[in-house]
Amino acid sequence: MALQQRHQQHQQHIKWQQHATKRRRCRQHWIKHLQFLGLAVIVLASAPAPSHAQQQKFRTTPHDLQVLEGAEAMMRCEVANVAGAVQWTKDGFALGFSAVIPGFPRYSVLGDRKQGTYNLRISNASINDDADYQCQVGPARLNSAIRANAKLTVISPPASIEIKGYSHNSKVEVRENQDLQLKCIVANAKPAAQIVWYRGNVEYKPEKSEDTVEESTAKRYTTTSSLKLKPGPDDDYTEYTCQAKHKALSPDMPMRATVQLSVLYPPGPPYIEGYSPGETLRRGQTVELMCRSRGGNPPAQLIWYKNGSQIRMAYRTSGRLSENIYTFTAEAGDNRARFRCEASNVMSQNPLKAEVELAVLFAPTHVTVMGPTEARVGDVVPLTCTTAPSNPPAEIKWMVGGRQVRNATSKTIVSPEGGWTTTSNITATVEPNKRSLVVICHGLNMQLTENVVSTHTINVLYPPAPPLISGYMEGQIIPAGSVQKLLCVSSGGNPLATLTWYKNDKRINSVIRAADKSVSAEITVLANVSDNQAQYRCEASNSATEIPLFQSTTLSVHFAPETVKIRIEPEELRPGMEAAIICDSSSSNPPAKLSWWKDGIPIEGINNTSKPGLWGGTVSTLEFRVNITQEMNGQVYTCQSANEALQRSVHEAVSLDVLYRPQFEALPSSTKVGAEGESMQLLLQTRANPTPVAYKWTRDGVTIPQDGERRIFADGASLNFTRLHRDDSGIYSCSASNSQGKASLNITVLVEYGTTIKSVSENIVVNPGEDAMLSCSVEGKPLTEKHVKWERVGYDMTVKTSTTFANGTSYLHIKNAQREDVGNFRCVADNRVANPTNRDILLIVKFAPEIAKAPTLLRAASGTGERGRLPCRAQGSPKPQFIWRQDKKDLPINRTYKYEVEERKIDSLTYESSLIVEKVAPADYGAYECVARNDLGEAVETVRLEITSQPDPPLILNILNVTHDTVTVAWTPGFDGGLKASYRVRYRMFDREQYKYIDGLPNSHKLTIGGLRMNTLYLFSVMSWNELGQSSYLPDLARAETKEAPPPSHPASSLGGGPPTTSQTPLGGTSGMLLVGVGAGIAVVLLNVFVIGCCLHKRNEKRLKRVAETTNQPAKTATIEMYAPSSYNDTVTGETLSSVSEKSESYSNEGSSQPEYIDEARKKAASTYLVEGSDMPPPRYQKDGTLPVIYPNNIVNACTLPHPRHNNGSAAIHMTRDDQMLISKGVYIPSPSPAPPPDGSYYNMNSDRYLSYPPMEYPAALDFTAQPMPLAHMQPITVTSLATNGGATLIGNGSVAAVAGGSGTLRRGILRGVVGVPQPDVTHHTSAVGGSPLQMLHDLHPVNLSASTLTTSTTLNGSLPTATATATLPRQPHGILKDPNRNKQQQQLQHQHQHQQQLLNASLVGVGVPVSAPMGSLQILNLPPTGVGLGNNLLMTTSGAFDPTAVGMSSFGGVGQAGGIPVAYTDADGHLV
Repeated sequence: MALQQRHQQHQQHIKWQQHATKRRRCRQHWIKHLQFLGLAVIVLASAPAPSHAQQQKFRTTPHDLQVLEGAEAMMRCEVANVAGAVQWTKDGFALGFSAVIPGFPRYSVLGDRKQGTYNLRISNASINDDADYQCQVGPARLNSAIRANAKLTVISPPASIEIKGYSHNSKVEVRENQDLQLKCIVANAKPAAQIVWYRGNVEYKPEKSEDTVEESTAKRYTTTSSLKLKPGPDDDYTEYTCQAKHKALSPDMPMRATVQLSVLYPPGPPYIEGYSPGETLRRGQTVELMCRSRGGNPPAQLIWYKNGSQIRMAYRTSGRLSENIYTFTAEAGDNRARFRCEASNVMSQNPLKAEVELAVLFAPTHVTVMGPTEARVGDVVPLTCTTAPSNPPAEIKWMVGGRQVRNATSKTIVSPEGGWTTTSNITATVEPNKRSLVVICHGLNMQLTENVVSTHTINVLYPPAPPLISGYMEGQIIPAGSVQKLLCVSSGGNPLATLTWYKNDKRINSVIRAADKSVSAEITVLANVSDNQAQYRCEASNSATEIPLFQSTTLSVHFAPETVKIRIEPEELRPGMEAAIICDSSSSNPPAKLSWWKDGIPIEGINNTSKPGLWGGTVSTLEFRVNITQEMNGQVYTCQSANEALQRSVHEAVSLDVLYRPQFEALPSSTKVGAEGESMQLLLQTRANPTPVAYKWTRDGVTIPQDGERRIFADGASLNFTRLHRDDSGIYSCSASNSQGKASLNITVLVEYGTTIKSVSENIVVNPGEDAMLSCSVEGKPLTEKHVKWERVGYDMTVKTSTTFANGTSYLHIKNAQREDVGNFRCVADNRVANPTNRDILLIVKFAPEIAKAPTLLRAASGTGERGRLPCRAQGSPKPQFIWRQDKKDLPINRTYKYEVEERKIDSLTYESSLIVEKVAPADYGAYECVARNDLGEAVETVRLEITSQPDPPLILNILNVTHDTVTVAWTPGFDGGLKASYRVRYRMFDREQYKYIDGLPNSHKLTIGGLRMNTLYLFSVMSWNELGQSSYLPDLARAETKEAPPPSHPASSLGGGPPTTSQTPLGGTSGMLLVGVGAGIAVVLLNVFVIGCCLHKRNEKRLKRVAETTNQPAKTATIEMYAPSSYNDTVTGETLSSVSEKSESYSNEGSSQPEYIDEARKKAASTYLVEGSDMPPPRYQKDGTLPVIYPNNIVNACTLPHPRHNNGSAAIHMTRDDQMLISKGVYIPSPSPAPPPDGSYYNMNSDRYLSYPPMEYPAALDFTAQPMPLAHMQPITVTSLATNGGATLIGNGSVAAVAGGSGTLRRGILRGVVGVPQPDVTHHTSAVGGSPLQMLHDLHPVNLSASTLTTSTTLNGSLPTATATATLPRQPHGILKDPNRNKQQQQLQHQHQHQQQLLNASLVGVGVPVSAPMGSLQILNLPPTGVGLGNNLLMTTSGAFDPTAVGMSSFGGVGQAGGIPVAYTDADGHLV
């Protein structure tokens, strides 16, 4: 429908365009005619007098032309004596005088005016060009106008032809004599096409045809022709074709549409071939009946029937012929059978039939003789012989006892199966002295000469002899369960006797054995109770006996009782009643003896009675009586019944079921204590009968629901607290009930919860000499005075402080507060229920200002015209006021644009004033005075402003860590010249002069140099540079010797600085190494163990040689930043690749093969020789509530405390065997399993759970932002000197930095009471309060640790602990789970502990005297107050070879001896330091 609408719209649009074109052409036509007439008038007016010149005329006159659409049309017009203008018109519309006709691109005029030729050519003619054309010649001078007409006819062939409703060459199905109309449509032709019909290849001219023509589009016509038919059978397979005739169509390529008729009509009658009437068949002959039918559409369906029953319907067709062939083998049943074939199709009203009847000859297949098979002597026996069906009928012949019987009568009847059956009857007399009589019957078909025979035998009967039984004598005793055989024998008789055994008239099976003249039957009896007094009978019989002959015997069987049954009267037992327990024994022969037992002890019974029982035995009964109590519930009584003759017995036990109400089991305590936040279960046990007990939990009369989704829910006899809350404390009642009554029990629940500090006093400010009091309010349960402690690092709490406790608040009293008392006092609350909590309270004693004298704070630099900033940092209370001077004159601060001051508060005691000088001029350079003043005094310090310049050299270079192929160095920066400074490290082998250079990381003062040779001494120095230049290098005084290769099981290097050196297979990827590997594999197969060992030895030498060659090649060094583990986590935090500076002077890429960097946060790197912290428990309070003696003066930072149930002793006592191994072995130890969570928790082995660390808060005491001081005057000190140096100690988590093994990790020390924690892996030097600067290596790194292990020791009288180093093998197995030397290590631990006690009692060496210490031990180095602004300074390190005389440099190279006494601590995590 949509397509038709679009077609109509398109046709309408074309018509509108045609009308518009006609109107436009009409206007143009009249205008041109008027112009032509005007031109003619002018010509005539100006024409001279008539002359005798020749007139213009048509030499070739245009004529009508017919052209095919799309072809070219040429309309000729030739004018002789042409004088006027010539033009063509189309349907009266002038086309113009030019050769190119505007608006008609396909039109053009071809010709020559001189020749008078004006031919109109139309290219690609279309239907629109079909019109009347005129060639016009205008008047000129004496020539009049002439014109000639011609018509152009454009013809177009049909667009399509079709027989409506059918595709080309399709089949049209129609019934016979049914009307059929075929409509042929030829579309869009010009002129209209003609339609011709064909039947087959012959033109078909029907009597009536309806042809119509209609204009489908403009000047195009569609012709329709209808053909009406009434097809008959002759039209089947006939093709009807309609053909379009048109002038535009080529005769060679006619346009046709064809359909083929398929006329449905009934088939022809069927006919049968393969058998002729009267023909005779023999049984077994193969018969093929063919039924055929011709004609019919569709072809006939042929079906065979036999005697009216369908037998075959499979048929085949060929064209209009159908055929059904039925092949079979003739049988007797086919005689006189009627075979019918029916033909039909959809057009058949009734099936067409053909029929034939068969005649089949056959002999009888068998004969049957009927009559008795047994007879006595003298009996007359009737016999009958019958034949199977036969055609023609068969004859019967008899043979009896070998003699033919003559004159036997017979009769013949028709068989329903076909043919006839013959029957003959005779009689025969049984003669004596014969065992059998044989009768033979013959059946003969005389026409087919076939004979069948049947034989019948008649046995002559004789009775057998009476049977005899053997195998048992009556009166003989048979024990139950034994096997007894009985044999019955009978002889004689024809046929032999049939023997049958019976047990009490019930037939039983037997084993029959027959001989020539006798037969036997044997039975096997498994004696049981039913056989006692049972009669076994054997009967013998055959056809000659009317009554069976028999013999019988009776058995005697002894049997034990099978069961014992116990009865209780009454059935329900309750405490206080008397019960009778009766035992009944089943039948026994002889009678059984009954007895009662309890717990293996016999019980005397009463009323022992007996009576006759089954199977001829005796039933016995015995009872006893008992008074029922509650405790008798579940007691077991056993009754035994014994047959003493057979030595067999049975027994049965009964458990008393005494009903009583529930009773609760006694609890150790009526009070249950739990910790808040933990789960708790109150589990009660009851005794009751019946056991289904209903429980009900209540608190204050409110029932607790049994809903597992709630926080508190009851579950039978248990009350569950999924998460205890402090409000859960109270009395809980449990009621238990059953059908006998109920009982109740009360339990008191106490919920303990950890201590929390509710409030503390604010920062306390007092005047010098006054008393101060700090308060700390704590909440917790339990909570007593011993649960709140006060502490402060490095402060003797016993001298000036005292504590009081009241109403949950602890008060700390400080007498005569002075400057040295300024600082944070920590309140630690711990009742061992949850993690401890602590809060810091700052005590401020007013003191005069103190200005920091760090080099970076006393110098500043700025370029001319730039802004200069001079810092001045001071401590004081109350807040100091800053005054800036130059040349003894106060500067006009904030009064002109030149000077401004910015002040900021760093902490409660520290303030900083920054003088800003705008547009620095040459006169502004020089010294400035900073004055810090408060009510207690003032301090003055000079700060210099200099012009920006190249930086100063670093102050000092230290060796931090040494492995087999890496060295880590750190330096103290000097003055940076006012610009950002960068650093470059150079190094060389001791015996070579060639340097290698590597740039440091941005904002870092530490660098790891990789790719070094093993067992090689290197020299290191450092310089700094900025935009204005560079400093000189420090002297090559820092030296370090790399170690030997790690064990082969370790990765070669985790630092990525060079090729691996200890891999199982050397890297490099060369084919030579591949061949070596293949050769080694072949050697494993072919050579013996000795040869394999030699090959491995050689390969190891080659590998070491290649490693040496590889490390000799110049390589571009990549640096690694190695972070030491944080005190919050026991694992190495990772290693990161540093950037390689492009400003290096002598980098080389030749021959280097840098391995890819591997994330070492997941793979522990053996080359760093770092040892992870293991599962050692953190320090704990002692049993008496005090701190462990391992902390000096009991002054520590409290760490996480365990639950009191988890650890009640010191850390050393509860250390596991694996923890002890960790102390005594210098091995690489993996992190604990399971790994701690990433929130900073640690895993407590004793409690099997993670405990979180307390938050770390640092009070305002020391300044880490000051410029580091040089380390040029470090001297070793002793423990004694340490105690006299102002008590400034380095504590990391309450201890010194940790060392966990000979090749172990040094833990980063954290100074309690420090403002701000510096970044990891940075060396810091700090000043202590009160004029005692404390210099410390804040980040303790592994420094040349040899294979020795420090062990933990105890401390007496609050003194510092000491440690001893136990030497172990350099290469230890890397694991602690399975160690065969564990017992040996424990013995070493005991020996070490004794040696430690000896060290404690020994004399200590004085200040400055070097003391021999083993490599890898921890040393405390003294810094005498010889430097500017230095007091008593400390440096704590683990160097195995600190050299205090090395020209002001501290070198830790792993060689030589060290000064100082080795000391060892455990940190707050319980790790050895």
